[in-house]
Amino acid sequence: MRNYKAALGVFEISRVEDPDGAVVARLSVGGAEFWLADEAIEYDNSSPESLGGSTVRLVLTVEDPDAVFGAAISAGATEVSPVVDQSYGWRIGRLTDPFGHCWEIGRPLNCATNHCPPRRLRRPVGMRA
Repeated sequence: MRNYKAALGVFEISRVEDPDGAVVARLSVGGAEFWLADEAIEYDNSSPESLGGSTVRLVLTVEDPDAVFGAAISAGATEVSPVVDQSYGWRIGRLTDPFGHCWEIGRPLNCATNHCPPRRLRRPVGMRA
């Protein structure tokens, strides 16, 4: 969890740890909650590494994608594509965290403070209109 705290500013809400050290944690970033768990085959929790890659791509919308992306790289993530302005109206970059999860970190280009386009107009990298 230290990696996610350093890389993305994640806040740990709660955690359950078994005697072997496996962790399930309830996390929050920017008020959005999500859960992460260590691999536990007996519960059908497979890691991206065991599956040969991530089966999902997480898109994190932040005010300063360059800063958050840089912090993630400094914390051990691997850059897949740098943060750049895209033709579809986002400033976004893609990385893989040290645990194999794929993240896109960005923001809509025309997003002024509290004036972002409706969610239905937001498209992550690779998604077509």
